[in-house]
Amino acid sequence: MDAGEVIARFGEQQVAGFLLVLARISPLFLLAPLFSSKLLPARARTVIALGLTIGITPVAVAAAGTLPLDVIGYAGLVFKELLVGLAFAFSLAALFAAVSVAGSLLDLLIGFSFGALVDPVTGNQSTVISQLYGLVGLGVFIAINGDAWVIKGLARTYELVPLLEAPALGSLVAGTQTAFVGIMSSAVQVCAPVLIAVVITDTAFGVVSRVVPSLNVFAVGFPAKVAVGMLLIGVSLPFVAGWLGDELQGAVADALRSLRVAG
Repeated sequence: MDAGEVIARFGEQQVAGFLLVLARISPLFLLAPLFSSKLLPARARTVIALGLTIGITPVAVAAAGTLPLDVIGYAGLVFKELLVGLAFAFSLAALFAAVSVAGSLLDLLIGFSFGALVDPVTGNQSTVISQLYGLVGLGVFIAINGDAWVIKGLARTYELVPLLEAPALGSLVAGTQTAFVGIMSSAVQVCAPVLIAVVITDTAFGVVSRVVPSLNVFAVGFPAKVAVGMLLIGVSLPFVAGWLGDELQGAVADALRSLRVAG
């Protein structure tokens, strides 16, 4: 079936609305947790994106009314939809970026950063603890039905910013900036217990090296830091899981608060 037959069968407005909805949904599969995961094959992500688009399009088009079909007006709508989708997806991506940064900080302090692996979630080069935190975060996301929250939040964006309305850029930029700035503070919250324990261990071995200069602190201190770090990581993982569940709800709510129609 070619493009002309599709338009004739479903109507110009429905096809135009389908493409606009697809433009808003697409950033989820580039940035959002789970939806952008390399664990999902590209074909599966494409099918999910098309399925979500088919489900949302009738409601979004009916609420919007008549869509402009001229090239300039339609291109502006596509750009606006991409912008709204990027803003929503970025708020969610920032949360999981904080978890990854927390793992990277611990890898650097404990010493695991000397060996890097390929992270199966993002497909990028990653260190051991960063990869562990990423997988734990993904597991928690699935366990708490985070994908359902994200889809409900995405559907809610059409109530806040319909297809024919423009978002308030000031609110959009402020929300994105808040999410970006919060990455480092959130990362410190995630790794704080382990971070403090490793720093105390380093300080203790520094004092020992001054008292007993002949002691090979590196040979003794490195295994000790690994043992302390892994013990505290195991103890703090339930905290990380609970924190992630709470923050995910907050991230979806913050993303929706940043979306409003320009006054």
